[in-house]
Amino acid sequence: MPFTANRQYKAAPRLLVRAEGMHYEDVDGHRILDGTAGLWCCNAGHARPRIVNAIVEQARTLDYSPAFQMGSPPAFALAQRLAALAPTPLNHVFFTSSGSEAVDTAMKTVLAYHRQRGEGQRTR
Repeated sequence: MPFTANRQYKAAPRLLVRAEGMHYEDVDGHRILDGTAGLWCCNAGHARPRIVNAIVEQARTLDYSPAFQMGSPPAFALAQRLAALAPTPLNHVFFTSSGSEAVDTAMKTVLAYHRQRGEGQRTR
C-alpha cells in the first residue's frame, strides 16, 4: 500500500466498506469526508445514481472496446464533445487506457512530428 505506514496500519487498520456522495464509511459505520475525491478520480462524488445507472447500462451494452483499428460510437461522441470544449489547435482527442500509455503515445507522436519535418535527430 503506497504511502502507508504499514506497521501502524497493521496495528489499527482503517478499512472502508462503502461510499456515497462525498463520504466514505468505515467498518465501524463512521463517516469520513473524502477530501481528495478518491485521490482525484471521483470528483463527482461516490455512488451517484445517474452515474451508476450510466455505468451499468454501458456495461450491459458494451463493457470495453479496443481503440486499435476499431471504434465505438460512444467514444466518438465523447471525443466530439471534448473537442468542442477545447480551443483550436488543441481540439483533437486521442484516447488511451492509462497515464503511462498516454505519455508513451505523446512521446511517439512528438518524435514522429520531428521526423515528418525532417528533424528526426531531435529527441528532446
